[in-house]
Amino acid sequence: MKEVDYIIVGCGLAGISFIEEIKRNNGSVLVFDNHSQNSSTVAGGVYNPVVLKRFTSVWKAKEQLAIALPFYQTLEDKLGVKLDYKTSVYRRFLSSEEQNDWFAASDKPNVGEFISTKLIKNTTAAIDAKFGYGEVFDSGRIDTAQLISAYKIYLQKQEELDTSDFQYNTLKIENSGFIYNTVKAKHIVFAEGFGIKKNPFFNILPMVGAKGELLVIHAPDLKMSCILKTSVFLIPLGDDLYKVGATYQWTDKTDETTEAGKTELLDKLKSFLKCDFTVVKHLAGVRPTVKDRRPIVGEHLEHKHMYVLNGLGTRGVLIGPYVAKQLYNVIEHGGNLDPDINITRFY
Repeated sequence: MKEVDYIIVGCGLAGISFIEEIKRNNGSVLVFDNHSQNSSTVAGGVYNPVVLKRFTSVWKAKEQLAIALPFYQTLEDKLGVKLDYKTSVYRRFLSSEEQNDWFAASDKPNVGEFISTKLIKNTTAAIDAKFGYGEVFDSGRIDTAQLISAYKIYLQKQEELDTSDFQYNTLKIENSGFIYNTVKAKHIVFAEGFGIKKNPFFNILPMVGAKGELLVIHAPDLKMSCILKTSVFLIPLGDDLYKVGATYQWTDKTDETTEAGKTELLDKLKSFLKCDFTVVKHLAGVRPTVKDRRPIVGEHLEHKHMYVLNGLGTRGVLIGPYVAKQLYNVIEHGGNLDPDINITRFY
C-alpha cells in the first residue's frame, strides 16, 4: 500500500497553493483532479489590492501580496513558464465625482499606498474615457490556464496526479488517517471549488457559486498594455488579444456559455471600446463564492485530519497562497486560523 502525508482533491488555485506548502516542507502528496471544475482555468487572473467599485482596500491586501508574489515567482522558476505579467490596473472614471472619490480614497489607510494621486489622461482614440483613469500599483495578471496546465504535467511526471473521479464512498476513515483504495494518507484536503456541492462531507457549507462568462477578442487597433477596469475588465494577453469579463449569474450553475452572457459582455464592451474587434473565444466557469465573501477553510467537525480549502471567489490568485499557508500552519504546527475564514463561523 502506498503511503502519503496528504491526499488533495482538486488542482485549481487552492489545491496548487496547498500542494506547494506541502512540498516546501518535504511532504508527500497524491492529487485527484478530474478536470470537472474550470473556474481557475478560465479566470481573468487579475490581482490588485483595491476594490475598484468602492475604492477601498481588499481584505488583507498587504499580507496576501507579500505571500502571493514570491509564490508565483517560485512557480515560474520551478515550472519553466511565464506566469506573472506585472502591469498597472487603470480604473476608468465615469464622472468628475468619481475622480474626487478616487483622490479622497488616497488618504485612506491601506488604500493610499496602492493608488496614484495623478490623473491619467486618455491618449487613445480606441477607448472613450474623457474623465481619464486612476492607476493602481502592485497589480498584474497571473496566467492561470498556463499555471494549471504546467502544474498538472509536473505532478504527472512525479506520479502524483490521478485524473479519475474521486469516489467519496470509497474513502475509509480511520483514527490515524484515511485509506483510499491502495493509498493510505495522514490527512485529506478538499479543494474542489464549486464541486464541493457534491462532497458529502462538506456540502452543507454555504457555497453560493457565481457563474462567470468571459470573451477573448482580437483588437489590432487597440494597442493597450495596461489592465482596464470599467463596467468590465479588459485584460491584454499579447498578440492583440484581450480577455473581457466577467458576468455574474447566480442561478445557472453550469459551465456552458450562453448568448445572454455574450450579449451582456458585448454591450458593455461597445459602450467604451471604439475600435473594430472580433470575438475569438467564449468561456464560462462557476466561481466558488461564499455568501460572506470570505474563503471557507478548516477541519471537519467530526472527522479529524479532514480539511476544506475553498471559497476563493473572484480573487483566487491573490488569496489562494495566503489561506493555504494558514491552513498548513494549523495542521502541522497547531496555529490558529483567522476567524474570518474559519468554517466554524457557519456552525
